[in-house]
Amino acid sequence: MNLREYLVSAYDTFRAQPVRTVLTLVSIAIGIVAIVGAGSAATALEHALTSEIVASGSYTFLIQRSPSIITSGEQWRRYMRRRPISFSQGIEYKRRMEGTGALVSLYSVTSAMTIRSGERHTDPDVTLVGSDENFFALRNYRFALGRPLVADDIAHGRMVAVIGNDVRTDLFPGTEDPIGKEIQIRTQRFTIVGVLEPKGGIFGQSQDNMVIVPIPVFVRTYAEEWMYSISIFVRASSQAALEELFDESIGVMRSIRGLRPEQENDFEIEMLASLADQLGTFLRFVGLFGAFCGAIALLAAGVGIMNIMLISVKERTREIGVRKALGATVRSILWQFLIEAVVLSQVGALGGIAVGSLLGALLSRVAGVEFVIPFGWAIGSIVVCTLVGVSFGAYPAWRAAKLSPIEALRYE
Repeated sequence: MNLREYLVSAYDTFRAQPVRTVLTLVSIAIGIVAIVGAGSAATALEHALTSEIVASGSYTFLIQRSPSIITSGEQWRRYMRRRPISFSQGIEYKRRMEGTGALVSLYSVTSAMTIRSGERHTDPDVTLVGSDENFFALRNYRFALGRPLVADDIAHGRMVAVIGNDVRTDLFPGTEDPIGKEIQIRTQRFTIVGVLEPKGGIFGQSQDNMVIVPIPVFVRTYAEEWMYSISIFVRASSQAALEELFDESIGVMRSIRGLRPEQENDFEIEMLASLADQLGTFLRFVGLFGAFCGAIALLAAGVGIMNIMLISVKERTREIGVRKALGATVRSILWQFLIEAVVLSQVGALGGIAVGSLLGALLSRVAGVEFVIPFGWAIGSIVVCTLVGVSFGAYPAWRAAKLSPIEALRYE
């Protein structure tokens, strides 16, 4: 028999056992869905992180009260006992960094704000950011209308604001121009000077549902006492200057915060690239965990393949005897049943890859990141399913190949 005849034989066998075949295919597909779905979603999120790092610049680091990634409640309580980084400390750091070529931005954030304009208002889910003139360049924001905050706005604490596209859509629908219009945040009124271009969402959170105001106004009016702390965004002029600036920043912040030599840092300083690596490692772990769960499902599917093949050998015992009597070799019988097992696993794999890719695309859409076609996970799934088919189909194929033709012909 040639390969085409082997494939036709496999098709006829599966068509004769539709229920068992479908159940086995479903069990294989479930395992592949777990592998490809988790893998593709993790890959898409990692890709989004990398894109965000590239947009913000590779030579960037953050100075904060606490780490960006906190893994337990106990850690959170420990970091919240630290002194906040005050606005005056941030201003002093920015002053001392003059002449280094670094771009420094101070910012602080609060959430769940309602923005009003006339009779219209947003939902109470807007992020309010207090920042300065360097914030927009560091975060790679572009403007659809108007201008960014400038140094005079910050120095004089002007009541001006830049709004995101979601806020514009809620308050100024259609073609209404928001520049020069007033918005109200709690009891304070601001004049809109700029509208950001849409950036979409990431990790399920919109990047356009925000308002940015001068940080002196933010600190004076909106900073919540229990959580108020300034964060400092710093970009070095080059890779060569990054490490020197990073080390210098540690010393400057220790001096500003009055730490003695024996005291440990009471602030966090994190490379943006290192932070992305940490999150990327976590996402890869999530993908591998999904692959592990899928592997368990494939193990169960492999048992199903062995079961269906053993039943197939038993039901086709006379057929095997006839073929051997007509001159079929042990090798051809072995190949026939082995190829049937591999074909069964591959069909299930293809179905699982299709469903898993759709699931990964759906999860990417919900998370607001660009979907990345999971070629690596798909190829890996095909290889794994081939191994499953060979491993669990080998014993039934061997039993079929070793049947005595005389006893096989006598089988009822």
